[in-house]
Amino acid sequence: MVLSRNRDVAEELVQSTCVRALERSGQYTPGTRIDRWLFSVLHSVWINELRAQRVRLGQGFVDCDELVAADQQQHDEQRQQYAKVMQRVSQLPEAQRNAVFLVYVEGFTYQEAADTLAVPIGTIMSRLAAARTTLASAATLRPAGQEKRL
Repeated sequence: MVLSRNRDVAEELVQSTCVRALERSGQYTPGTRIDRWLFSVLHSVWINELRAQRVRLGQGFVDCDELVAADQQQHDEQRQQYAKVMQRVSQLPEAQRNAVFLVYVEGFTYQEAADTLAVPIGTIMSRLAAARTTLASAATLRPAGQEKRL
């Protein structure tokens, strides 16, 4: 969901990842974390799909509004907060979003995330710092109508 921002696309991505992993199971090194290897496969499938979409359709991601499912629009405060956070995360640039997903959601170490995305560890650290700054500034901004009045 973090990568595609669409439930149907996310399900297809998982299926494609499983197929690719089975096809290339010989590339898995026993003793390594299988989740890390699977996320590498998933990321590769995702990048390939993005490139194909851009060639075919000339467009990238789906709109952020599609991220908010009907059940998240209930008046439950926790669900509303979750939806706001997910919208903010989904608005991050793809590279930052991927780093946030791997480190904060999946619990990868910085080095594991760097290996998975095939970038230096410093790049992961930089992307996470930028993402934290963006998310923190978005969280502190209040809509004009909600300013505290004395």
